[in-house]
Amino acid sequence: MSEIHNGKCFCGAVELSVNGDAAAMGYCHCESCRHWSAGPINAFSLWSPESVTITKGAEFVETFAKTDASHRKWCKKCGGHIMTDHPSMGLVDVYAAILPSLDFQPGVHVFYSEKVVSIKDGLPKMVDVPAEMGGSGETLPE
Repeated sequence: MSEIHNGKCFCGAVELSVNGDAAAMGYCHCESCRHWSAGPINAFSLWSPESVTITKGAEFVETFAKTDASHRKWCKKCGGHIMTDHPSMGLVDVYAAILPSLDFQPGVHVFYSEKVVSIKDGLPKMVDVPAEMGGSGETLPE
């Protein structure tokens, strides 16, 4: 039986569930994620689109796509960030912070070449993203 995790936006108007296992979890250091999240690092959990369901408040979900690579979604009532669709990867990033029951097990740092904070945790530090996700697959030293 699949594990189900429930999350919600800041005000609770939008609720979602994810089921199954995340395709990947980690930290993104790209400039876009930093600006979007207003923080130096974004903790991500990637899911197949079929695993993500808006269970309440779909009418409050707004989308902005600065690029074709990332369609960012938030609640238009409170501004709370919910997820980002990554069409070219065929995955959805449901922000780890909104899934309180998820056992967050990061496996990689992506776009570490754009970092503003150095982290020494033994995880791979990718120049961009792994090759299987369309990136160079190149790593950087800790």
